[in-house]
Amino acid sequence: MELNANFEDRAAVHSDQEPWVASPMKGVDRRMLDRIGDEVARATTIVRYAPGSSFSAHTHTGGEEFLVLDGVFQDEHGDFPVGTYVRNPPTSAHTPSSAQGATIFVKLWQFDMEDRHQITIDTTAKTPSPVRGGVAQIPLFEDTQERVRIEIWDANATVSEAGHNGFEVLVIAGSFTEGGETFTRNSWLRLPPNAPLSAVAGAEGARLWVKSGHLAKTPTAPNVGG
Repeated sequence: MELNANFEDRAAVHSDQEPWVASPMKGVDRRMLDRIGDEVARATTIVRYAPGSSFSAHTHTGGEEFLVLDGVFQDEHGDFPVGTYVRNPPTSAHTPSSAQGATIFVKLWQFDMEDRHQITIDTTAKTPSPVRGGVAQIPLFEDTQERVRIEIWDANATVSEAGHNGFEVLVIAGSFTEGGETFTRNSWLRLPPNAPLSAVAGAEGARLWVKSGHLAKTPTAPNVGG
């Protein structure tokens, strides 16, 4: 499967307007944002766990990164409530579930294969630091290939970003407009390298998950044979 797989193009998905698609595991549904591959895929997805559902034990050969959007996500390592950001690097393994139900934003097979940084951050417990006019941030992860953070945009703030090697954003709360399009909660936008961001936050401001710098090399499907 290929979905929003041309990384030279702008891509946008208003996920709350999309249907849920059943996964191979009962009670686990998905809204796909981008994807290269079949069940083993380089993928960006919003995943919903029904109360009492679980996914079978598996190893993250290509790594997994997720942010809990709703409910409480769980595995044998602990409970992860709303706002928890987790990086499970390549070679890590777990058995995910949710007793009460949960929705997560998850990215698979998008790690440096040598990355072994296990990270868990309660973003709701962090105080944002101002970085420029109208924008504050909570740093989550940074290396030579990417920078991940929560950004908080003030109400009606004009926000620009240029000279990046890819820019990707998910709306956690609030809204913004870009390219004549309004992005609200659970909307997702991906810009190709050097396509400048020019956005305006809504009247209530915006809280966003943001990643940049990660598309310097054109993404490909997972090399499951190597």
